[in-house]
Amino acid sequence: MGKEEYGDDYITITDEEGTEFELEHLDTLEYQNQTYMAFVPADMDEDDEDYGIILLKVIEENGEELFGSIDDEAEEQAVYDAFMERLFDEDEA
Repeated sequence: MGKEEYGDDYITITDEEGTEFELEHLDTLEYQNQTYMAFVPADMDEDDEDYGIILLKVIEENGEELFGSIDDEAEEQAVYDAFMERLFDEDEA
């Protein structure tokens, strides 16, 4: 997956209500044969209570890569922990 696919680490997604969000891509992680991507809201203040890492699962459908939410709480926690470990380790290096 190259940057040009999503354009300079920013993507726009639309939620179920049709609201568009611009997200900044932080990292991509392979976890248990599944690709996950971590994002932060691009236009939100870090002090906002809704600010935080957004985890999305990359789902292949008809040869296209789509983003899906992680519906399983245990899966989401495990992926979040794996991302935190990676981000924390990078800071230590």
